[in-house]
Amino acid sequence: MPSPHSPQDELAGTEQPFVQHLVELRDRIVKALLAVLVAAAFLFFFPGPGTLYDWLAAPLVAHLPKGATLIATSVISPFMVPVKILFMAAFLLALPLVLWQVWAFVAPGLYAHEKKLVLPLVVSSTVLFFIGVAFCYFFVFGQVFAFIQSFAPKSITAAPDIEAYLSFVLTMFLAFGLAFEVPIVVVVLARMGVVSVAKLKEFRGYFIVLAFVIAAIVTPPDVVSQLALAIPMCLLYELGIWAAQIFIRHTQAPADDETAPPPPAAL
Repeated sequence: MPSPHSPQDELAGTEQPFVQHLVELRDRIVKALLAVLVAAAFLFFFPGPGTLYDWLAAPLVAHLPKGATLIATSVISPFMVPVKILFMAAFLLALPLVLWQVWAFVAPGLYAHEKKLVLPLVVSSTVLFFIGVAFCYFFVFGQVFAFIQSFAPKSITAAPDIEAYLSFVLTMFLAFGLAFEVPIVVVVLARMGVVSVAKLKEFRGYFIVLAFVIAAIVTPPDVVSQLALAIPMCLLYELGIWAAQIFIRHTQAPADDETAPPPPAAL
């Protein structure tokens, strides 16, 4: 007879009808959308869509020639681009609440040892993504734009289009945000048994080459941005190997009671 503490019985009584799962999923999605809309409403009044775009464009404007500004080549760009920035910022602001809704939906179907793995990964992956975006905005952009402007001929006045700049920024944010997820990927692969920690250590040299290849593809053709992406990826790979060893040790499933030694006989 299974023990009441065995993982087989851990989820007993938590089963729900399929329709009830759909209703709960709908409610979670609605709550997540409401969180994004509330954040958008707040950002609309403070600091405002225009100010948000000015903040986003600040690293580029700081390195443009004196008196130069960004331009809008489309009639509706001055309206649509700030609105896109508004909702992007609202989603990032509401992301903790959105992820909480996702966690609240999937958590009842997980065993205790699985919750010990999933929740830290969700939190750490979110934090690492934000760190990657912040690293790109506060450090990489300044270096890249200064490097690019240093090559601009004096006969050319730089006046980038606001939509093109938005596309560039989103691509760079996504590239650096995903690059900073390297430790999470390493931990998941090792924890699922796809690859061992020893193999990850052996793959270290190949990953360094892979990191520079990826950086050369997704970043502008300048040495600064490529190094700024490749070097953190290599360091984060080492962090992932270290974290994988800890996760594997602390998130193992409990041993079956049948393999456990029998309790001592009562006196």
